[in-house]
Amino acid sequence: MVQTEQDSPRALEEFRAEVRAFIAGNLPDDLRERVERGWAFLRKEDYVFWQKRLHARGWGGPTWPIEYGGTGWTAAQRQVYEDESALACCPRTQPQNVKMIGPILCAYGSELQKQRFLPPILNADEWWCQGYSEPGAGSDLASLRTSAVLDGDCYRVTGHKLWTSLAHWADWMFCLVRTHKGPRPQEGITFLLIDMKSPGLTVRPVITIDGSHHTNEVFLDDVRVPVHMRVGEEGRGWSLSKALLAHERAGIAELGRSRERLARLKRIVADPAINGTHLKNDAVFQAKVSMLEIEIMAAEASTLNLLSRPQAASTALPSLLKLRGSEITQRVGELLVDALGPHALRNDLALAKERAQGDDPLPSFATGRVPEFLMQRSFTIAGGSSEVQRNIIAKVLFQD
Repeated sequence: MVQTEQDSPRALEEFRAEVRAFIAGNLPDDLRERVERGWAFLRKEDYVFWQKRLHARGWGGPTWPIEYGGTGWTAAQRQVYEDESALACCPRTQPQNVKMIGPILCAYGSELQKQRFLPPILNADEWWCQGYSEPGAGSDLASLRTSAVLDGDCYRVTGHKLWTSLAHWADWMFCLVRTHKGPRPQEGITFLLIDMKSPGLTVRPVITIDGSHHTNEVFLDDVRVPVHMRVGEEGRGWSLSKALLAHERAGIAELGRSRERLARLKRIVADPAINGTHLKNDAVFQAKVSMLEIEIMAAEASTLNLLSRPQAASTALPSLLKLRGSEITQRVGELLVDALGPHALRNDLALAKERAQGDDPLPSFATGRVPEFLMQRSFTIAGGSSEVQRNIIAKVLFQD
């Protein structure tokens, strides 16, 4: 990678200081503490608040082209920004909005779609969800059966989507539908933008093993979608879905968050108020921590490679990052549960009650509860299971 003037050590340190100053001046203490305590304590308005602050600063779409509101940052600057945001416990940039549908519309959307959707995405005025997975079509996405039949100037969509994250918060859904059958299952898939308020569309919660509501079923019963809400050509949605999945898979890695949680783990082990202190001199436990730190550093180098070379999105790198990043997240979560001991068993309702009464015996950084650990089990499935990622990597490595 060729180093630019913006990427010189001095320039990056100045940029890092700028990011830290912005966060210090804009992130309220109560919001930072909710982020620190875990995603289950956050509300939709928390994410919206932070995205609006970022957009007002001109940082709403770090990966977007400048002409659509992007920052023009280099790969190294984007990594500095992501790392500092994670370390400071800023709310996540919700991937379905800025990191997934935004770049797809920038690259493939019509002018009408860009003008209609890009500004409210940047300013968090509208929220998106991803209509990909179905019963029997999760990791095997090409077997999806939701159908769309052209009827004049509209498509009539009927089908069933599953595991749709935060659909209950969403205003719009980017959705894969089948418009016709071809010799290959990837053919005949079309990419539509669907208004969640459309007649015939129903959202039902799916309560997962961690006891929380963050995924949903979406039923589409003869939902009418205007033709001008199709992205790209009819039947060519598979290529768009692959481009979008590359953004999603790289985002799932969230290495900055893993690094922050690893630092938190060390604080937990060193804190005499927490049952993890007996692990401070445990050679096996400390070896696991050290190995994770090394793996995070290696994955960060791969992330920088991906960010600095747009063409790398078509290689195995996004799959490699998704595979390694999701596994690292789960292993850090497992160590946090081990370090917290019996404190890890407390549920979100008990924590919220203790916090409201001022009776929480643990500092806010002492998170790593069993519900959070259970939720993280989905990370090696979301965005394509680990088995799918290994197949993609093998195909690239051993292609003729």
